[in-house]
Parts: sequence; structure tokens; C-alpha cells
Amino acid sequence: MKPAPFAFARPSTLEEALEALAGEPGAKVLAGGQSLVPLLSMRLAAPSMLIDINALPDLDHITVDETGVRIGALARHAEVLASPEAAASQPLLAMALRHVAHPTIRNRGTTVGSLVHADAAAEMPMVLRLLEGSVDVASVRGRRTIPARELFVGPLESTLAHDEIAVEAFFPALPDGGGVAFQEIARRHGDYALVGVAAYVECSADEVTAARVGYVSVSDVPVVVDVIDALDDPEEAALAQLDPAEDIHASADYRAHLVKVLTPRVLSAAIDHARVRAGMVTTP
Repeated sequence: MKPAPFAFARPSTLEEALEALAGEPGAKVLAGGQSLVPLLSMRLAAPSMLIDINALPDLDHITVDETGVRIGALARHAEVLASPEAAASQPLLAMALRHVAHPTIRNRGTTVGSLVHADAAAEMPMVLRLLEGSVDVASVRGRRTIPARELFVGPLESTLAHDEIAVEAFFPALPDGGGVAFQEIARRHGDYALVGVAAYVECSADEVTAARVGYVSVSDVPVVVDVIDALDDPEEAALAQLDPAEDIHASADYRAHLVKVLTPRVLSAAIDHARVRAGMVTTP
């Protein structure tokens, strides 16, 4: 199937792109296109115009400082994955990005585009939510920052207004005493996860002082569960707040089973990661 007819614009400045988007209610923004183009081809989306932002300057940056990692709207997954500075600042980025599709997709797909596509079966929306990051968006009205907890509101639905373009995502640095881990189960490497789990912890001496677990492909939005008060049975605390979905890929019962298996495993790995980073234990 071929896409429905649409107009096409390739602005050379952000201001031009924002004006074009504001002036065309049926427009969609094209960055990497790895999610949008298949939707067009299947006619699940039929925009009146595509606004290609790939010619815009200064949006392909990956900037790292003491606060964390800032990723521009045109930075590709592969570029973020290949950045040693980004991995050193926030190791969960590389841990999760290795599971995003295949190299061909990662070479073109953008991390920010994945975030605003808001697919709960994708890794990066959950990572942003777990790390309590944010996305900066721009429009003809100005620029604003959307915290991750306010970004995802439904299946493939975010709180971006129609005339806003996501220009940058921020992933906080892993603090001293912090640890992260990630694991997912998929039918084949590169497929969407049947269930994916990431954990974030903070440790002080031998005590775990913070513990959160995030889930991919369990609910219709990225879900994060605070398990600091349930370290002995985090899977039960998680399932009390989750409503595993059933679809053609897996039953709700099977997803619940994977939550039970992966949650304690990944949480334990994150605690080990924190202790290794803090020098409490040494790697073999």
C-alpha cells in the first residue's frame, strides 16, 4: 500500500518549521521516519503535509555535562549508543539502546522521535520516565519543558500540542551511589519486547535508599513503580500497580509471569551495579 497524497516542506530554520506547522493543522513532523513512514504506508496516518526537519541546524547534538545528557531532535539512536560520554554519564542509555530494533533502524531513527511517538512498546520512553528526564518543545508561542511524568498520556499519545516540535531530550546523570540495569524478552533480537524491565537504584553504604522499576510492553503507557518499600518482593508490588495487556504477541498472564521473573532479577542487577560503581564490591 502507498501513502495517501500529502504536501511536503523542508524548512532550513526552526522558525520556518514552526510557522509551517502552526499554519497547517493536518501536518506531521518528519525526523528519522522509522515510526511515521510505516504508518503512512499502511494509511494509518494521512497527514495533509510532511514537514521534514532534517535540514535544520544544531539539532543533532549529544551534549554531556555534570547534570546529564542532552540529546537533540536529529541525533540518531546509533550516535547516542556510540557516545562514550553519554554512556559514562547515564549507563542506562546504552543498555536500552542496544535493544532498539536493528542497526539499520538505529542508524536512521532518532531518540527524541521515539520519545514523542510515545509507544509503550519502545524502550526509550520508559527510560526517560524511569530516570525522571524531560523533553523541550518549541512552537511559535515559545519554548517549554515537559517532565517525563507529564509526557505520556495514552497509547501513542503525548502532551505535545499539534504545533510543537520536540527539540531536545534530557536524561539526568547517574549520581554517585546510583545503579541501573535493563533486560527484555523478545521473540527475536530486534523485535518489540514482550516485556522489558529497567531498574534504577540509589545506595548508601549497604542500604538501598531509592528503587524504581520501569516496564516496556506491559501497559499502554510507560509505567514506573516505586519499590523501595518492597525490596523483598518487588514483583508483587509491581503487579499491584500494573495491568498487563493482552495482544497477538502475548497473553496478559504471560506478561505477568515475565514481570514476576524479570523484576527481582533486574532490580538485583541494578543494586550490584551501584555497589560496583561505589567500590563496595569488585567485579570478577
